[in-house]
Amino acid sequence: MSAHHHVQSPATTPDDDADLARWDDDGAQPVQPRSSPEAWLRVGAELGDRLVDLSGRQDLLVTCRPGTRSGAPAAFFPALGEVEFDAGLFAPLQPHEINPRIVGDEERYPAAWGVFVHEAAHAAHSVWTEPAGADPRVVEAALLLEESRVEGAHLITRPTDRTYLRTSARTLVMPDIAHPTLQGIEHAAAVAALILGRRDVGILDAGETRAVADLCEKVLGANLLATLTRIWTAAHQCADHDATTMLAHAQEWCDALDTAAPALPVPEGLADLLSGAVGVVMDSAAATDAADLAAQAAATNAMAAQSKAQAQNRAQRAGQRRKAAATAKSVFNARGTTVTPDGTPAPSGNPVTGTRRPTAAEQSAAARLSRALRAAAYRERTEERTTSPTPPGRLNMRAALARDAQRAAGSVPTAEPFTHTRRRNSPTPPLRVGIAVDVSGSMRAACAPVASAAWIVARAAALTDPDSLTATIAYDKHLTALTRPTHRAPERVTTFDATGGHHNLGDAIDALDHGLELSRPGAGRLLVIVTDARYGSDETAQAVTRVKQLTTAGCAVLQLTLTAKSRHLPGTTLLHLPQPSSAPAAIATAATDAIRRTR
Repeated sequence: MSAHHHVQSPATTPDDDADLARWDDDGAQPVQPRSSPEAWLRVGAELGDRLVDLSGRQDLLVTCRPGTRSGAPAAFFPALGEVEFDAGLFAPLQPHEINPRIVGDEERYPAAWGVFVHEAAHAAHSVWTEPAGADPRVVEAALLLEESRVEGAHLITRPTDRTYLRTSARTLVMPDIAHPTLQGIEHAAAVAALILGRRDVGILDAGETRAVADLCEKVLGANLLATLTRIWTAAHQCADHDATTMLAHAQEWCDALDTAAPALPVPEGLADLLSGAVGVVMDSAAATDAADLAAQAAATNAMAAQSKAQAQNRAQRAGQRRKAAATAKSVFNARGTTVTPDGTPAPSGNPVTGTRRPTAAEQSAAARLSRALRAAAYRERTEERTTSPTPPGRLNMRAALARDAQRAAGSVPTAEPFTHTRRRNSPTPPLRVGIAVDVSGSMRAACAPVASAAWIVARAAALTDPDSLTATIAYDKHLTALTRPTHRAPERVTTFDATGGHHNLGDAIDALDHGLELSRPGAGRLLVIVTDARYGSDETAQAVTRVKQLTTAGCAVLQLTLTAKSRHLPGTTLLHLPQPSSAPAAIATAATDAIRRTR
């Protein structure tokens, strides 16, 4: 089919020709062009390094120079242990721009690399040699079948090279189609072997090769095409060293053509028809590769964008955690001063009016809540039962008899008659309760009951478990800690008034979250927000973002409202209290439920 093959016998080298030509002039060194053969020596050496990985052979030399002595874009010389490569395949790149030793550099010249991979496949798998006296026509047919066989064998060990082998098909096959040495039916058969053979080893897709398949079936006939398909499929299974079998397939190929060709009419302009069909195949493959490359680039860009977004989110969350830590440190100060959102002391507007001794009713409520929390936190001991063939443990007579029967029968005893029960105490979860109370002017009715509830919850939590913590923050546009995270039970009730304006619930939640670790699992976690939620849009958005983060982390968020005009903060569990005095009982019930749900 072709004027050349990619497996060549030794021939004279361009170096010999250059030495002879030098005698025709004055003996001076010729002027070297910009892309001289010497400039390509490094490229050839680096290709040789990569050839070791591609072919698994370390005994090969790669020569890269403009033009080749075989006339092919590249060729493998088994007798010389050499792969020659036409530097023109790298156009328009210059030698100093090409670094094959760097893995991934081949992505800049996929066509050239595809040809190189094809020659590497020959170097690895075209190791059979033709016997002396073999029919040249049969050898020609064997080399034709070898083209797709070596690519299929290469694809088994290096499936990721498929993209480059698809590209090489456009570089290697099209010149052979445009300048055929075979004519008529044999030309069509060779095209079928080159294109459909690559289809059957998985290089090209069936849909891409439909134009050639249809034309070859029309020219060769269904029976002959089926016979040729069977031959090249059998050749694909041939071992690399099995010259006898490979030549037998080639002989069968020639016999099939000799038998069928005389009876088949040759369409007018067959060479042009075949060239057009192969062009359609190559265009289709190029379009598929371009679409795959675009999809891969889109996926890579999407992953990069997602990774960038995740990094930005992590940085944003880290910044929020640092800001929350700073806010918590400034709010829960030892002096109980009111602070601004940036952590500096507020010049005025402290809602705290003083402290008082708890009433008997509050002390009784704290004791009841402590007992309820202790009961809710109680966990039954876990039991783990194991069996063993030897003591200690309770003897199971049925298992003992079964073991004796197994031993008497001469089999290996598998019954385990002793049962041991191990009981372990389950740790009781601590409680974390944060209370954020709105002290804007519209919430004055909540001040007394919330102050009472804060003391009751803090007292009960401290008496229940030394690891339990509670805290209460009053917020308007500033923040004031009414109770701080501590393991000590408060002695007095902190009273406060609601005369502020604006709202800063977002920072209040941040301070409570950091101070009480409301986002960390392992404890009964509850955030109670006492507010009518009559906020501006920005204030609401900041609060809702924090609430969503807490609920996602598993913290229960309860909103208590006292008037019918109150609004619902999205993400919270809304509880309307017509009587403000019922706030302590509602908060106590929510805290008990939170610790009961902890696992």
